Amino acid sequence: MVASHLHDALAPHVDSGNVPGLVALVAEGDALHVEVLGAKALDDEAPMTRDSIFRIASLTKPIVAAAAMTMVDDGTWQLGDAIERWLPELAGQRVLRSIDAELDDTVPANRPISLEDVLTYRIGFGNVMAAPNAYPIMRAATDARLDTLGMPWPPSGLTGDQWIAAFGALPLMHQPGDEWMYNTSGQVLGVLVERVTGCALGDVLRDRLFEPLGMVDTSFELAAGGLSRLTTCYAPDPVTDELALFDPADQESMWNGPPAMANGAAGLLSTVDDLFGFARMIAAGGRSGAVRVLTEQSTESMTTDHLTAAQRASGELFLAGGGWGFGMRVPDAATRRRANDLADGYGWDGGTGTMWRTAAVGGRIGILLTQRCMTSPQPPAVFRDFIVAVDRTV
Repeated sequence: MVASHLHDALAPHVDSGNVPGLVALVAEGDALHVEVLGAKALDDEAPMTRDSIFRIASLTKPIVAAAAMTMVDDGTWQLGDAIERWLPELAGQRVLRSIDAELDDTVPANRPISLEDVLTYRIGFGNVMAAPNAYPIMRAATDARLDTLGMPWPPSGLTGDQWIAAFGALPLMHQPGDEWMYNTSGQVLGVLVERVTGCALGDVLRDRLFEPLGMVDTSFELAAGGLSRLTTCYAPDPVTDELALFDPADQESMWNGPPAMANGAAGLLSTVDDLFGFARMIAAGGRSGAVRVLTEQSTESMTTDHLTAAQRASGELFLAGGGWGFGMRVPDAATRRRANDLADGYGWDGGTGTMWRTAAVGGRIGILLTQRCMTSPQPPAVFRDFIVAVDRTV
């Protein structure tokens, strides 16, 4: 029944050319179904395969958050720790009097940014619901090449140290802890993990997550031999909706070499089975078979809403009625107790056309990977149809 519903819901998106190809996975208990449709590129005879590699964009966020929580589990740091201990560039920060204020119209921060602020995306800086560069702080972030208030590609070429120095030179938009703001916290977290461990972010993720979970194809750059499995990525024209090349699957790809800065908000490549390994671990309370990757307390914290009602309301465009845990959207407390479907589950979307959801009750997992970029924070039709097809089988 799952196979029939999934195929009928997803095939029209591929047949119409709206999505060149896709890989979808649904799992519940011991039952597993994978649907593979279309091709890795437009006008290409190479079919999509289950092991095709996708740019997962913001699905990077919960993965890096999980790595940070392994460091809470082993006592490296605590959620209340001030991050300026490791990022002195963020010590003594100033805060704008208002979002439209000039950069020198500031007040002192009420307190330092904590690790929990970073994980819950309440550092006081992030996406603003306004026209690009509408305010002085937005123009300053653009001039500093932070790549944090929009699509972060192509990358600016800044290293992590250069990026955090440029970010620390700007005032915050809001006081730490006051507002939920999307994206920038993920970039800060990536640099923070590197500073604390003294290792490259990719190495930290490999040692703490990828190797224990068997995520052999997840990284910040293509491994040797991976180019043949990389999908071509497209962005729809905002007027005609026709697909234009965003990133090729050849030597010119942005991922065909190490990045100057491993972007903890959006930089990973992965496959459906690798992501399933991660999602299954979270659903199992931090275990992968006999291996414990995270404590139950840490997975509970990651999948529990930490926002106030006002913060959820201000983030409605992104959160769509949900809350925010650590690096991902989660159901609010009332919904969580009865959320046995994907629509009200936890997980996140990637701007390059990827999504993951797990039902908070029952643990049903859904993963959908496409190579069509999103055009807004709202889920595209193929995401919605996928979720409906999975949930209607209950």
